[in-house]
Amino acid sequence: MAYQVSSHIKRAASTPEYSKILMLRTIGNFLVLTSLFMIAKTFYQPVVEEIHYAFDQYIHKQYVVADIHNPERTELIKKDMGSTAPKGKLIQVLHIDPVEVITPPDPNFSIIIPKIGAQSKIIPNVNAADEKSYLAALKQGVAHTLGTAFPGEGGHIYLFAHSTDYVWNVNSYNAVFYLLYKLEQGDEVDLFYKGQRYVYKVTGKETVDPSQVQYLTRKTNREFLTMQTCWPPGTTLQRILVFATRVAE
Repeated sequence: MAYQVSSHIKRAASTPEYSKILMLRTIGNFLVLTSLFMIAKTFYQPVVEEIHYAFDQYIHKQYVVADIHNPERTELIKKDMGSTAPKGKLIQVLHIDPVEVITPPDPNFSIIIPKIGAQSKIIPNVNAADEKSYLAALKQGVAHTLGTAFPGEGGHIYLFAHSTDYVWNVNSYNAVFYLLYKLEQGDEVDLFYKGQRYVYKVTGKETVDPSQVQYLTRKTNREFLTMQTCWPPGTTLQRILVFATRVAE
C-alpha cells in the first residue's frame, strides 16, 4: 500500500500540471519576498528617523547649535541647559547626555535644524532641472538651487533634499529632511555661510504636487528660506515645503 502511494506521488510530481504549479508557486514566493524587501528598503530610514525623534521627545533631549567662533560660549550654554534639563531614570541608566551640541559639517555652507537634530553640508548652485546634477549633489548633502539667493543677500534661498527617480533609491537622497514636516511656526533653522551663522524662524508649510514649481521663483521683500523634500517620507508622490524668514540680528 505504501509502495502504491509513493508511486502515485512520483507520477504526479512528474506531470506537466504539477511542474506548472510548482513554477507558479516559486515565482509567487519570489515576488512576495522581493516586494517585502523593497518595502523594507524604502521605509527603513523613515521609520528609523521617526523612532529616533520619538525617543528624543520622550527623554526631552535638546540640541545646541555650536558657536564656531566661541567654543567656550557653546559649552556654557550646554552646561546651563543641562542643569535644568529633566533627568529621568532612563537617561541615568543609559548614561544619555540630555543636551547635545551640533556643529556645522562645513562652516562655508551648512544647515542645522535643532528641533529634529538635522545637520548637513549644502551643495551650492545646483541645477534643479538637471537630474544628473541634482542627484550627484543630493548624495553629498542638501542642494541649494541655482539662481536663488545665498544667506545674507536678502533674497529667496531655496534648498531641497528630495528623493530620486526609482523607489529603491529614495533613502539614498532625502534622509536629511525626512522629519521636515515636524517643523512648526517659530521653530529655528540655522544656516552657516562663509563662516557666519544666519538664524531663521519657520513661518509656515505647504504640501504641493511636483509640477508646482512656481515656488522656486517666489518674490519676497525680506530674506526668505524655502526647504523642500518629498512627501510622504520614502515616496516621490508630493513635495512638502517649509518656509522661514531670517531673524534680525
